[in-house]
Amino acid sequence: GLKPSVPADPAPLIFATPTKVVSESGSVVEYMGANKVSDLQKLFQTSDGVPVHLKRGLPDKLLYRSTMALTIGGAMYCLVALYIAAHPRK
Repeated sequence: GLKPSVPADPAPLIFATPTKVVSESGSVVEYMGANKVSDLQKLFQTSDGVPVHLKRGLPDKLLYRSTMALTIGGAMYCLVALYIAAHPRK
């Protein structure tokens, strides 16, 4: 007849380490910094006419302007490359 392909007894785990529940360890988890969510919510929810992607000031403006410059530059580069490809030299 047919033999079962799976052994009846499972193999012992070689690298098994016992896990501890956080409540059993007794130590308090310390985070790297204070929770800033409520402060950021107040900042982003104020209706001052500034778009959300520019609310944090100068770093957001620099990131936005550099992204727009790279996008426009890339589009112009693509158009120049298409023009050169469409009009090959004779």
